[in-house]
Amino acid sequence: MRVAISLRVEGRDWEDASQYVVEAERLGVDCVWSHESWGYDAVTPLAFVAARTSRIQLGTGIIQAGTRTPALVAMTAMSLASMSRGRFLLGLGVSGPQVIEGWHGIRFDRPVTRMRETIDIVRQATRGERASYKGRVYELPLPGGEGKALRSAAAPQPGIPIYLATLSPKSLEMTGEIADGWLGTSFMPEHARVFFDHLEAGAKRAGRSLAQLDLQVGGFVAFSDDVDRLIPPRKPGLAFTLGAMGSRQHNFYNDAFKRAGYEDVALEVQRLWLDGRRDDAAARVPDELVLKTNLLGTEAMVRQRIEAYRRAGVTTLRVEPAGESLGARLATLERLLALVRDTEKSVAVGAPRAAR
Repeated sequence: MRVAISLRVEGRDWEDASQYVVEAERLGVDCVWSHESWGYDAVTPLAFVAARTSRIQLGTGIIQAGTRTPALVAMTAMSLASMSRGRFLLGLGVSGPQVIEGWHGIRFDRPVTRMRETIDIVRQATRGERASYKGRVYELPLPGGEGKALRSAAAPQPGIPIYLATLSPKSLEMTGEIADGWLGTSFMPEHARVFFDHLEAGAKRAGRSLAQLDLQVGGFVAFSDDVDRLIPPRKPGLAFTLGAMGSRQHNFYNDAFKRAGYEDVALEVQRLWLDGRRDDAAARVPDELVLKTNLLGTEAMVRQRIEAYRRAGVTTLRVEPAGESLGARLATLERLLALVRDTEKSVAVGAPRAAR
């Protein structure tokens, strides 16, 4: 099992953020993801750390599809892949109507179709082909004008891995069909099939298996003998996810928890949050949900969670290590990596010879 982290810039401390990635690379972390919502963009921070690292993979987690033309996404991907010497992973997501319409002023329509067509055009451009495409959302060249089908002036870079952050059944099937990996959220290994069944259906439609996708999920990591102390701080974040990450009509994160069997909780937390009762919303999040979506507690408890993710079929554990300082975060990360490696060794030793 591989391990991934997120690039988090606290305030404007870029030096601290880049040092975190440099040290994570030294510890053996496999990849780092840079996100965007309505703050910093996902791309620029990766260029910053690309110059300071040499091995760790660098991914956009995620670029919001629709906010850039497919051609610009392709140009960005080729630039980062080139400057990092092939370490770039293109992570894409559709975001949601509140951000796309409220922040970007772009209509949130046909998100699955838009994503599929974006990927088609990106792959066409990165292969060095002329950008000629006729879809339901995008058409290149634009008809009725003076444009012509162009080929990228940059050297072709086919095969840049594409990861999708998806949650709804249709988008999960599309991910299984056309992507190289999945960036999951709202995930609990005990309910993995809520996501994996749809991913697998899409993969089968494309003539491949679920095992061909890099499945990246995880959560916050914190070690302590006092588990009860670790649970309350995680509840506001879950309440935010269930209540604020979308509107009352469209919240893909909330829908995912409902499909996992938490419909009453998801709806109640959302109602409380949208009614302005945020403390009540956080209090309504059950301890069980916190423990199932994170890796918290003693080393034995965290090891059990690692094993649960591995048994579910997760290939990369994407984590947020606890710690108020850079040193504390790295200490948590190093402790987790030791457990992951130890778990992998145990599996290898116990595996039948034919399965190794």
